[in-house]
Amino acid sequence: MKSRSVLLSILLGVTAFDASAADFDGSKPLVCATMEAHTCDPGIVCNRSLPADIGAPKFLSLDFQKKSITGPARTTPMLTVNKDPNQIVIEGMEMGYGWTLVVDSGDGSMTLMIVNSGDAVVLFGNCIAL
Repeated sequence: MKSRSVLLSILLGVTAFDASAADFDGSKPLVCATMEAHTCDPGIVCNRSLPADIGAPKFLSLDFQKKSITGPARTTPMLTVNKDPNQIVIEGMEMGYGWTLVVDSGDGSMTLMIVNSGDAVVLFGNCIAL
């Protein structure tokens, strides 16, 4: 009996993953949660922290139709969106920083890098489709 419930859990998990994998192709809006942050300055080892510790938003909303990313304080335009079978690469600029956000097309994991000539911030997290 226990092996049957384990098998059912595995099958349901695989089915759920397959159904959600198509969610990360840029056709649906996403909400991304930031989970880990790294701040880097030239000549200094990067510091690891929580996003809230550096003032980064906990959640970002990605709207591919409107070509915008919205956080709790502001909305910024997606200047470029490039897709390949493995990922979506989004780029933009705001407040003197360039940024690149990459969403894995298979599992929705995301990396956001925010840079200027003097420092960089890298955020890691996960996205879900709305």
